[in-house]
Amino acid sequence: MDRIRIVGGTQLHGSIPISGAKNAALPLMIASLLTPETLVLENVPRLSDVRMLKRILGNHGVDVTVAGKRAGESTEDGEVVRLNAADIVDTVAPYELVSQMRASFWVVAPLLGRMRQAKVSLPGGCAIGTRPVDLLLMALERLGASIEIDAGYVIAKAPDGLKGAEIDFPKVTVGGTHTALMAAVLAKGKTVIRNAAREPEVSDLAECLVKMGAKITGIGTSTLEIEGVEGLHGATHRVLPDRIEAGTYAFAAAMAGGDVTLEGIQPIHLQAALDKLVQSGTEVIATNTGIRIRRNGTPIKPVDVTTEAFPGFPTDLQAQFMALMTRADGTAHITETIFENRFMHVQELARFGAKIRLDGDMAIVEGTGSLKGAPVMATDLRASVSLVIAALAAEGETMINRVYHLDRGFEGLESKLSRCGAKIDRIRG
Repeated sequence: MDRIRIVGGTQLHGSIPISGAKNAALPLMIASLLTPETLVLENVPRLSDVRMLKRILGNHGVDVTVAGKRAGESTEDGEVVRLNAADIVDTVAPYELVSQMRASFWVVAPLLGRMRQAKVSLPGGCAIGTRPVDLLLMALERLGASIEIDAGYVIAKAPDGLKGAEIDFPKVTVGGTHTALMAAVLAKGKTVIRNAAREPEVSDLAECLVKMGAKITGIGTSTLEIEGVEGLHGATHRVLPDRIEAGTYAFAAAMAGGDVTLEGIQPIHLQAALDKLVQSGTEVIATNTGIRIRRNGTPIKPVDVTTEAFPGFPTDLQAQFMALMTRADGTAHITETIFENRFMHVQELARFGAKIRLDGDMAIVEGTGSLKGAPVMATDLRASVSLVIAALAAEGETMINRVYHLDRGFEGLESKLSRCGAKIDRIRG
């Protein structure tokens, strides 16, 4: 099993190209099931989760092809992926596939909308809480589907097709909004989704669906209106840049110190995190191509953070920000409101010498003068990269184990950091 070795204490200087967003690419790929024509996605990141979803879609009969490398491209450029679901041969998504990545559960919506039936295993994925699918199923039931759960599978049927309805989510849910959108575009009549998630990745899916012929208004707001259509056609769509990857490297630059430009990111998608970074004493400068992160010798100030749905501070950056706060000159309070079990990185950060105590959904981080490298173990996708951030500023060598979690969400992490001067390498095996 691969490991990553980091020798800390080196400032970061240079530029990092930001890859396509995993959290946008996955639902966009799933949307290919909605049309018999070809959906072309550009800037798809090379990640293990993307590879797994290709397998899952292939199981349904989707032909997935990847364009060959073009002149001037590097391994850090996203893939061009063509997906064609002309013939859906299987409406079952089996446990052995879905259990490895919970986002694959979303295939239930396009299968139900187009084929009028689906049998999908209940999901797996990161062990960061229950993350129930009840709101996703509620949305499908509102659209007229019958739902049965049997032997760990959701069996959804709509023999007469889905019908437009009003869906009021009791709380913001990204997965629920993705599901409701993909189900509603082929439903008969009008659907209104209230308290919809406003994340950029949701808007990216909606904009792609519009290119495919869907009728959606209110994109980017908490109320989406969808007028169902008879069918969708093919389209070409570019996956938006990954705001979580950009935020991660921004915190890494602040932690290690130095001057790093993040190429391709749209600051508006990351504003809440950038505001906190400024409060911590780091310079954040907008450029023509992205943002520049600079901290040279100034102390890190403690900043309190509460995770919220977009446009608030993202839960997917909570672990990374906690790593930064371990070096703050004072005490920071980090409150997690999205997932109830997303503090698993605390014990691993403590191995560096971090002082963190938990009080319910709050982590109280007492900044320390220095961290020391240590052997640590990744526990989930975002927690694993918080260990990378800590290691960059720690004295001596850190060995990070179980890095397959990193490969699920960060494309070319070692090369992107090493090009900025980090002493980082992957040990195969």
